[in-house]
Amino acid sequence: MKAKPSTQPIICVAVIEDDPIRLVGLRSILGVVSGFRLTTASVSDIANIQGLDVVIVRNSGMKCLEAVARLRVVRPDLRVLVTGTAADDETILRVITSGAKGYVDEAAPAHDLVQAIFSVHQGSVWIPRRVMSMFIERSGGLLSRNCQGRSSNFTSREKQVLEMLLEGRSNKEIANPLGIEERTVKAHVAKLMRKAGVKNRIALCVQAVHHSFVSVQ
Repeated sequence: MKAKPSTQPIICVAVIEDDPIRLVGLRSILGVVSGFRLTTASVSDIANIQGLDVVIVRNSGMKCLEAVARLRVVRPDLRVLVTGTAADDETILRVITSGAKGYVDEAAPAHDLVQAIFSVHQGSVWIPRRVMSMFIERSGGLLSRNCQGRSSNFTSREKQVLEMLLEGRSNKEIANPLGIEERTVKAHVAKLMRKAGVKNRIALCVQAVHHSFVSVQ
């Protein structure tokens, strides 16, 4: 009996890495994983590469934060995963608040890197639980007194967008079923962040869950 062809979607992963030894290490890990297509690129290349899903950037201090910020400008729907060595919690938190979807320590098992890629591709955030707790405490605690009742100010369309955002969908994945343009989705998200009193999408999602702005399945 012939084996059925795999229906697992291909995840296109771009690696931004100028150290050939680390690049070989990443290729040895990801090159054998079914469902991944691996390529290398520079930050400036990313805007012109079609079909990218996830970009891996190595933590190198401010250069990393600048790279993440640039990637978010040229490809706002792209999932960025940062790798590094022995980063403290504050560093990981800065990486996430700059726009990355996850952080993986280079000393972690290879399985963790693979799972992190799958997770951020699906719209989840991959960071240590203690760091997520810090993020929730800071973003939620500072705003909790002012957030109650804010969902009543959301329009029905904004609530639709927020529900889909909580599912980890990109702007395009939100726009298509709603029959609107991606720029309209961006405008709705911007209004939602202003109404919730937050500055990024992760904080918006945290507030939405913490204060039950919309129903979460």
